[in-house]
Amino acid sequence: MKIARIETLQADGGWRLCCFVKITTDDGIIGWAEYGEHTGTAGLGAVIAKLGELLIGRDPLAIESATALLRGRTIQASGGVNQHAIAALTNALLDIKGKALGVPVHQLLGGAVRDRIPVYWSHCGSYRIRHAALLGVPPIRSYEDWARLGEEVRQRGFRALKTSIMPFRDGAFTNFSPSFAHTPGWPELNPDRVFLASLDRQLAALRQGAGEEVEVMLDVNFHFKTEGFVEVARAVVPHRLMWLELDTYDPAALAHIRRLSPCPIASAEAYLGRRELKRVLDAGAVDVAIIDVVWNGYLEAVKMAALAEIHEVNVAPHNYGGPLTDLMSAHFAAAIPNLRIMEIDIDDVPWREEFVTVPPRIDAGTLVVPQTPGWGTEVNEAAVRARPPK
Repeated sequence: MKIARIETLQADGGWRLCCFVKITTDDGIIGWAEYGEHTGTAGLGAVIAKLGELLIGRDPLAIESATALLRGRTIQASGGVNQHAIAALTNALLDIKGKALGVPVHQLLGGAVRDRIPVYWSHCGSYRIRHAALLGVPPIRSYEDWARLGEEVRQRGFRALKTSIMPFRDGAFTNFSPSFAHTPGWPELNPDRVFLASLDRQLAALRQGAGEEVEVMLDVNFHFKTEGFVEVARAVVPHRLMWLELDTYDPAALAHIRRLSPCPIASAEAYLGRRELKRVLDAGAVDVAIIDVVWNGYLEAVKMAALAEIHEVNVAPHNYGGPLTDLMSAHFAAAIPNLRIMEIDIDDVPWREEFVTVPPRIDAGTLVVPQTPGWGTEVNEAAVRARPPK
């Protein structure tokens, strides 16, 4: 069996692109993986195509060999878009290997630890403020709406939710994204007492609706410097967060924040590979390590989780793509012993699940792990091609 052809497909995902890589072998087995071009990785499809040329004619089952080759050819520009491309290609090879052997991906490395994955409702409220019309749901216009959303989370069986800062200004809730240069506050990234007061009311309303049995998390991304992260950590104490999630590229600063934070700290999604994650773990900088299967690749992600376990740290998969990403992350979450909980987006465009033949199945706040070969689904090419990128 040899790799014969590598293609990329892209579709309209509403506020993002839905992107897939397709690897076909000479005997007709097709492997799929999802990747993203909405996280500062514009042009990733072209990089995948170029690096993919190195794999034509190679054995698709020799995945570690393929990974070593691709890393060797990109060693002077490692990480970043090159790493995302390597991850996409090797993830698709895992789908091929699972199908060739007739087993799900999670059985390729020792088998599953669990057959259901606890998941939390991510971007809870954020997308309803930004994209209510696309979602086909009422927008959030008041703190009472936040409380109703919290109640919806509980009634639909989820045991945890994660939200973002959505300041109430000029009579409406607004996006807050200064570190990504989308909203005011960039590049200084200083804290603001006005939005801290708004955040307090937002979290209180979610807690009111969700009740005490639902965990609440807050994600503040890269939106502050060290001083601001510490101030937020202290401000959210009354809300008893499951964790405060934040990003910084300085492990020492992250460790400083954790020491001063009254609540657990989750981080490290932006650190790619074991070498980068080791710096965070050696610094004692996180309570929960966030690891992305799409960005790192399944094999590397499993190794990163093993490294975290040595440091007595549990892992939460970073997962906010499409339905194939959900299933890829679920195979990872099923296989590692040190799982905390998995992220998933519940609010999404109505046509989201059209892109796969077998969508993820969520039952009582858990994702049921696929037991069929590969990732447990195929990409519906006709549906993808019917919704070209806008």
